[in-house]
Amino acid sequence: MFAAERRQLILEMVRANGAVSLRELARVVQTSEVTVRRDVRALEAEGLLDRRHGGAVLPGGFTRESGFPQKSHLATAEKTAIADVAAGLVEEGEAIVVGAGTTTQELARRLARVPGLTVVTNSLLVAQALAHANRVEVVMTGGTLRGSNYALVGSGAEQSLQGLRVSKAFLSGSGLTAERGLSTSNMLSASVDRALVQAASEVVVLADHTKLGTDTMFRTVPTEAITRLVTDEPPPHDDRAATELQALADQGVQITVAGAAGAPAPDQPQAPRGQRASQLPGPRRGQVPGSALRGVLGDQPTDRARVADLRRR
Repeated sequence: MFAAERRQLILEMVRANGAVSLRELARVVQTSEVTVRRDVRALEAEGLLDRRHGGAVLPGGFTRESGFPQKSHLATAEKTAIADVAAGLVEEGEAIVVGAGTTTQELARRLARVPGLTVVTNSLLVAQALAHANRVEVVMTGGTLRGSNYALVGSGAEQSLQGLRVSKAFLSGSGLTAERGLSTSNMLSASVDRALVQAASEVVVLADHTKLGTDTMFRTVPTEAITRLVTDEPPPHDDRAATELQALADQGVQITVAGAAGAPAPDQPQAPRGQRASQLPGPRRGQVPGSALRGVLGDQPTDRARVADLRRR
């Protein structure tokens, strides 16, 4: 097979699958991985695909991912509200897994106050947030450091999670839709997140409204495997986010919406752990975004005065 024919076939495979390993490309085009790697480099130089560790992916779009410095300045108030609510779902003495991300980092800062907690994580940022918590045991996975989000990935991380069983997994991602579930832009991160999910009895997704209705390349958690979504209240007229919340609720995902007052003020008494989420103030009358979300939250003023805990109707 001539080089031009090989490269055309490689390009068609990547376009059809989104991402393909070098090993699979070599098998299909019936050549060595060294030759395939050379072809991938040539195609990347033409802007037709992007190289990734051990494979090739489509350029731009689904494959682009912001680094930690950019993510840490996005939707900070929303992430804080989400983390406050999510921390109320964790009981003393539990064993949980926490994935990588800026929202899960915010959660970890609040978990430092939960006594007897065991946290398994592949995130250096999560581990750092819990490093000085005297009553919290932190277990790090193995793996290779991915510098853009300070996470451990690869086969080492996945193998260290085999045989593990915990009560809950707290994960974030790049996008969330009712059709595909939670997704991310990086193949290696997606593989570790799937291993985290396999270790947990319940899966809690932390995603602010900007991620609702956004679909990225690699699915990490299918919708049917998501136990609960903790998100913030979408702004008025954000019909896309409202529609996704309705669709997720219809598929049985429990949804907790942290409103603008998602975290009680420091000088206000805290509700007992495990009850905070259900007692937080939520959307008020006339402020519910979109007709679809209004249908989920209910028509009674008392329903709108609380955080929505949405279940399959």
